[in-house]
Amino acid sequence: MAKNNVQQSTVEKTGKRKSVIMEWIESILIAFVLAMFIRTFFIQAFKIPTGSMRPTLIEGDAILVNKFLYGAKVPFTSLRLPAVRQPKRGDVVVFIFPLEPKKDFIKRLIGLPGDTVEIKNGTVYVNDEPLIEEGFSKRYYYNQAEFKEPGKKITVPPDSYFVLGDNSASSQDSRYWGFVPHANMLGKALVIYWPPQRIRLIR
Repeated sequence: MAKNNVQQSTVEKTGKRKSVIMEWIESILIAFVLAMFIRTFFIQAFKIPTGSMRPTLIEGDAILVNKFLYGAKVPFTSLRLPAVRQPKRGDVVVFIFPLEPKKDFIKRLIGLPGDTVEIKNGTVYVNDEPLIEEGFSKRYYYNQAEFKEPGKKITVPPDSYFVLGDNSASSQDSRYWGFVPHANMLGKALVIYWPPQRIRLIR
């Protein structure tokens, strides 16, 4: 009888251990699914690899990007969720690099669909008007690549955007490789969350 009690107690302990393990596995799976859902449709973390957006963003900055704002892409389809608003001039945007779809780039949005863009004497002109807002007027933009010739103007195609790096002298951007299709837009950069001394909103 005692032997049976010992066996029964061992079985109960084993069952409890298995139950605890299953609860942990279920919790981990639920947490993983929620994290992936949030990452896919709401907020995603990115790390800045280059200095093309200096001084706004520097190498090593870890940032959070709002993917819900522009309407998050539905994985493995061409569909998007409804957007809260469309990208606007001045937004710091993360997008799929048109020439290498496996890469994500971050730049500042300059030209909207239908805009004309010109770079002259270090200033960007959109629709023949200089960008004099604080985010633009304190930067010098270089005539490079597509804009090497003075007086060169381009028109942004429908459903596309023209983007530039804040560090104009060291940025591969729309001056070199053209426009960002709306379908490539991933989201708006919101905040630097790491390192601690760099925590701030991205403007």
